[in-house]
Amino acid sequence: MTKVKEPDHTAVRVSLWRALHLIVDEKPYIFHDNIGLKLISPNVDWQKRPDMDVANTSAFRASIVARSRFVDDLVVEQFEKGVDQYVILGAGLDTFAQRHQELCPQMTIYEIDQVDTQLWKKKRLEETGYHIPDCLKFVPVNFEEKQGWLDQLKKNGFDVTKPAVVVSTGVTQYLTIDAIMDTLKMFSKLAKGSRLALTFLLPFENIKKQDERKEVDEAEKGAKAGGTPFISFFTPSEMLALAEEAGLKDVTHLSSIDLKEKYFRERKDQLMLQGGEDFIIATI
Repeated sequence: MTKVKEPDHTAVRVSLWRALHLIVDEKPYIFHDNIGLKLISPNVDWQKRPDMDVANTSAFRASIVARSRFVDDLVVEQFEKGVDQYVILGAGLDTFAQRHQELCPQMTIYEIDQVDTQLWKKKRLEETGYHIPDCLKFVPVNFEEKQGWLDQLKKNGFDVTKPAVVVSTGVTQYLTIDAIMDTLKMFSKLAKGSRLALTFLLPFENIKKQDERKEVDEAEKGAKAGGTPFISFFTPSEMLALAEEAGLKDVTHLSSIDLKEKYFRERKDQLMLQGGEDFIIATI
């Protein structure tokens, strides 16, 4: 029997940070998700991992839970407006389908990622009793090989005549500009009313504080050591220009400052969102 490969280390780390938020941070929680932790089933001492250090990686944890909460809010908002197709580019160990089972009968969720990660995830969903609902479609795609994620979606029942919400978080930093441009161009072909939420990393030299700089240096080293180095960074104006070049018209920039005001304003603990990762939001 062929052994199923472990998921990408970045997908594991994101899931563990989501779970850690519920363990070490104070209420109110920004985002609730420990399903990824159950799928991974790490060693009992997983919180001792260097990348789980509560103090030194709090900014990354804050960024992960903030972007996760924003995406959840956006998808539910769009669903309430009648959008019933949700596409996750670089889904990793995303758990939207498991956390929002009440939406499943009415919404189709398409998870796009590398085939190895998807095979591992499907195996673990079955083993942990979550199973794979009819509303969840796994679509294997390699973004750098120009397979065309839109074509793959259509092969899996995606209706290009209906609007969709498309999300890509924590992906662009691992892709070439050409691959990012292909994604933006494909989104521009979707039906009127579709929305895109895509994150991008700001150039590290834009990060001023010494403590923040130390964290991003460690993140860059970790990504490189794991075989997935960061290769693409953009200022907001550069990303907006790239989206415009791809044919998108209605595009806005959502900064970490905006997310901080939205989700962290009332917090009393030390969990605080720093700069480094922003969104662009586009509407067809």
